[in-house]
Amino acid sequence: MNIEVTGIVGFLVLILDIWAILNIVNAGASMGSKLVWILVILLLPVIGVILWLLFGPRAGRA
Repeated sequence: MNIEVTGIVGFLVLILDIWAILNIVNAGASMGSKLVWILVILLLPVIGVILWLLFGPRAGRA
């Protein structure tokens, strides 16, 4: 089964990934932790953002 993410959905995933990576870079976490999260998001774009939102560092978030 082929699943393609195109058009507006692909654009939204790209925006979410960029937003998450920028938040990770600006976080106060260690460099190793930042690198792992960025790699997870780059390798698994949709699932990576969801995992980061659920399990990522909570610093700076209410």
